[in-house]
Formats: sequence, C-alpha cells, structure tokens
Amino acid sequence: MSTDMLIIRSTSQPLETVCQRLPEIAASHKFGVQAVHNLREKMESKGVPFGRECRVIEVCNPRHAQVVLSQAIEISTALPCRIAVYEEGGKTILATIKPSMLLTMFNAAGAAATAHEVEETMVRIMDETCRR
Repeated sequence: MSTDMLIIRSTSQPLETVCQRLPEIAASHKFGVQAVHNLREKMESKGVPFGRECRVIEVCNPRHAQVVLSQAIEISTALPCRIAVYEEGGKTILATIKPSMLLTMFNAAGAAATAHEVEETMVRIMDETCRR
C-alpha cells in the first residue's frame, strides 16, 4: 500500500488501550473527538459478518476547521479528520489520510498552511498514542 497519502503508525499496545488513549492525547493538542465508529459492530448490526476490529475516530480542532472552511466550504466533505485503528500482523495500526493531500482536491491555496499544521499535529497525536 502506498503511504504517499497516508500517515501510518504501529504499536504493540492493544487496540482497546489505543482507543482509550487517543482521545486524551488528541485533547491535549486541542483536538476533540467528534465520533467513534466501531466498524465491526456496525457491520454486524446490519447483518454483514466482519470479524476484524476496526475503529474510526473522528477528531477536529474547531479553530483550524473554521480557517479552511472559510477558504472553501466544500472542504466540509473531508472533515473531520479520521484516524483508523485496526490490528494487522500482531500490531495495532493507526492510519489517517494526510490533510495536505486531501487539500489538493480543493481550490483553496490559502488553507495550505493550516492543512500542514493539522498534519503535523496529527502525527504528534498518533506518535504519542503509540508510545507507552
């Protein structure tokens, strides 16, 4: 899988531990959790068997969101930022689409600095979550 568009981190911590730590660490960087989607539970509740654990945690910093939405309201289709947490090869993986890459889909050059700032913060959140 190409990582040109993704930020990927891994840890030996259990998925549940990562999912508990991530909101606290995001909050320390002024990002709030908007929603947590448990894909296995959601799919199975719809009658679709899905044996893997995968959580998608949506995080957002309202100040950053306001800046980019002021540039182009259609960026709302890519908000909030999503961090997927799943297990692969005995590790817990955290993955997100790079905000700077998402921004290339929109004609909002004035939002580039904010996208890079958000991207740097997402890396810090993911790195800190992966540390014990």
